[in-house]
Amino acid sequence: MGPEVEAFAAALKKASRAADNTVVNYRRDLLAFRSFLLERAAILGRRVDEIDLAQVTADHIRSYLAELMKKGQARATVQRRLSAIKAFFRYRESSFAAPSPARSIRSPKNMRGLPSILQQDEVRRLIEVAPGDSSVAAMRDRAIFETLYSSGLRVSELVGLNWRDIDEELGMVMVRSGKGNKDRLVPLGEPALDALLKWRRAMPIAWEPAGPVIVNLRGGRLTTRSVEMILQRRIAAAGINAGITPHGLRHSFATHMLNNGADLRSIQEMLGHASLATTQRYTHVSVNHLKEVYKRAHPRA
Repeated sequence: MGPEVEAFAAALKKASRAADNTVVNYRRDLLAFRSFLLERAAILGRRVDEIDLAQVTADHIRSYLAELMKKGQARATVQRRLSAIKAFFRYRESSFAAPSPARSIRSPKNMRGLPSILQQDEVRRLIEVAPGDSSVAAMRDRAIFETLYSSGLRVSELVGLNWRDIDEELGMVMVRSGKGNKDRLVPLGEPALDALLKWRRAMPIAWEPAGPVIVNLRGGRLTTRSVEMILQRRIAAAGINAGITPHGLRHSFATHMLNNGADLRSIQEMLGHASLATTQRYTHVSVNHLKEVYKRAHPRA
């Protein structure tokens, strides 16, 4: 099985032009499945150095998935490992006409929790945590969080922005997404645009239309990890007791838009979701909000 996994990884990278991370993850997941099969053979008293793929059955795969669940692996991890196994056996099926034992196995349903969000007052506190701070870093950080919340950008999309992507006259930003390679135009609120322009005037390097919008204080493009660290410091400074990530501001954007009357299709377009089903999960948060309003306002709630 080992050599065939290596051949599959090479074929995946070449034929499918898959992302490097996908190839690495699939290879690692398949080798983990191989280790499970070797361990299972040892338990049954058989000493084997390699797995005969012709002997692998759907029950072996189900046992492996059950073992992962028993060990507390996240459903998303189990789904990914099954995807790797299915892709591997599809490759063998097309290359060697070998029936796939994974064909009939379904992925475990993903139990998606509600996204973590900030309340509108918490967002204001986060953005305005240091109103008297006119340092270059403070202006940049305000521009970061105003933009994330104003437009619902992914943090990777934010740090990938160049100045030419921002239309000051229209108040729009062109998001050049690496996810699905689908560019989209998103409105940019006036507070966010003002914060960006103030930051541009204070930047440690001369800005250029093709240059990065968000940079560190040495002039290099800021990383997503740096934005996460800045957010954690800012949350602590604002006294907000919530575990939130930059993606949580995207969730907050969508939830607050929905609560204030925006329709799902428009939110889907702004978020860049390929499927409306992905956007619909925000309706659950909105329903909770409506229930809270009802309980506070109705005399017989």
